[in-house]
Amino acid sequence: MDFGAIHEYLPLYRDALFLTMRIGWQGILLAFVIGLAATIILHFRIPVLRQLTSFYIELFRNTPLLVQLFFIYFALPKVGLRITPALCGMVGLGLLGGAYMAETFRSGLENVPLIQSESAASLGMSRMQAFRYVVLPQAVSSSIPGLVANVIFLLKETSVFSTVSLMDLMFTAKDLIGMYAKTVECLFLLVVFYLIMLLPVSILGSIVERRMRRAEFGS
Repeated sequence: MDFGAIHEYLPLYRDALFLTMRIGWQGILLAFVIGLAATIILHFRIPVLRQLTSFYIELFRNTPLLVQLFFIYFALPKVGLRITPALCGMVGLGLLGGAYMAETFRSGLENVPLIQSESAASLGMSRMQAFRYVVLPQAVSSSIPGLVANVIFLLKETSVFSTVSLMDLMFTAKDLIGMYAKTVECLFLLVVFYLIMLLPVSILGSIVERRMRRAEFGS
């Protein structure tokens, strides 16, 4: 193990980590928005949009992110839509994540007893008010484990960003290996920096989940 090379490459991996996390979290935020919108459409059975949303979810859940990125980055320019690699990564991750978030939110909604909506209606709430103030908060609460798992999954999926020329962690590792043949050192740093990115999310998610379980048990 060449520790001198590791020290030399650290700034490159640090910059790649910041880029990966920035685009990754932007994509995850977009995924939350898309997933919530899709859930609302499916929950209220909005005509036409419901069918389109179901098609979107099946399409993006059953195709790899790599294929989706290739389509966005290489196929869309053929029809005049050119976007930067960073935007491609964010949009691709957001669309993929939105499909998974929608399914997670849907599962959470199914865990909310029907009596909750009926009780809200008996208090004079409209269907939308009952959904916003009564059903959705409980659905999100029960969806926390699935949402955390989705976030970790999406952060790991950022490893394919390098295929659209984004200088993320994977791109940096492959580039350095190609130039200097320091395979062990580069892969060691790659593992370390992915752990730096993913472990805090995993630990925080476990803490939140445990506290929520204790709160439910205490109630």
